[in-house]
Amino acid sequence: MKTHAIIVAAGTGSRTGLAQPKQFEKLAGKPLFQWSIDAFLASANIESIVVVMPQAVLSEPELVETAPSRVKRVEGGATRSKSVRNGLRAIDAGEDDIVLIHDAARPGLDGATIETLVEALKKADAAAPALPVSDALKRSRGDTLETVSRDNLYRIQTPQAFRYGLISKAHEQQGESLVDDLAAVETLGIRVELVPGSQRLDKITFKEDFARMEAILKPVAAPPVRIGSGYDVHAFEEGDGITLCGIRIPFHQGLAGHSDADVGWHALTDAIFGALALGDLGDHFPPSDPKWKDADSAVFLKHALSLASEAGWQLGNCDITVICEAPKIKPHREAMRQATADLAGLPLDCVSLKATTTEGLGFTGRREGIAAQATALLVPAAHSHGA
Repeated sequence: MKTHAIIVAAGTGSRTGLAQPKQFEKLAGKPLFQWSIDAFLASANIESIVVVMPQAVLSEPELVETAPSRVKRVEGGATRSKSVRNGLRAIDAGEDDIVLIHDAARPGLDGATIETLVEALKKADAAAPALPVSDALKRSRGDTLETVSRDNLYRIQTPQAFRYGLISKAHEQQGESLVDDLAAVETLGIRVELVPGSQRLDKITFKEDFARMEAILKPVAAPPVRIGSGYDVHAFEEGDGITLCGIRIPFHQGLAGHSDADVGWHALTDAIFGALALGDLGDHFPPSDPKWKDADSAVFLKHALSLASEAGWQLGNCDITVICEAPKIKPHREAMRQATADLAGLPLDCVSLKATTTEGLGFTGRREGIAAQATALLVPAAHSHGA
């Protein structure tokens, strides 16, 4: 059993008021009818595609792009029903094969809808996407209105799915005024399954519908991100080593600070607070509080990461620059990167650490202390590394 598709693109589309049939107007950069071709081509279910077009267009190569071998273009008829019949006759299909008949004016077709319709035909004779009528319905009777019950009323969309033999025979026996393809089989007492429709499958009828549909079909925006920067400075004092990004580095001096004076992790912590718009390190860990005397800066960084997590964010990557004349940072750089990656739960390639000097200028150039700056990128927590 195979599945085939017919795209009906032979109408005049006169209600749009455009100079050419609407199906050949551009929607987000490509002809309206091409959206449906691309959707069917992307589906592994579809064996062949027939596009029914006006005869005049078939001879205009600028409107008809080169098509893959699965796509055949045939001439349409004076009515939609004739166009569908032409499309059905062009398919090399068996009686039990599935055919999906779709209006080119509905560009929002997707693979999930195609799969749902094909699945529905395992237990039904026909299937179509549908939306329950939600607005109040009124019938006008002269100067008065009469309320119409919305119970069991639906807006039927396309594609509509059928067994090839059934819909071919039904179309050959029906007249020319069918509003859709279900109308050809409704009197046969067959089982029709309605599957969930969507706004994406709405039809473009008027000129203003192009802008509305383009807004609906816009690709989903990339996940939002937040960026923060941090900067920290600590002066040298007497000592026998310093701590940078969690790594103890032997040195003939230490760094003055209320905590362990880890200037690298302080800058990164401030960058995370900045991305969260939650102030700075001093707001969360006041140097006047004896509780933080000689505290391990890992506590500060973990707290910032925890606040990010509570707000729905996580650290995506970070970049730390240490600014000093001494000690030499390069021999310890990889250990500092790894310690930061381990604490933050990041892959190593998401942690950048650089060192530079100020060429003898300023307080770092005079070897009075060390500065560090950091940039942190926060991403939505759902977008975890390795997911």
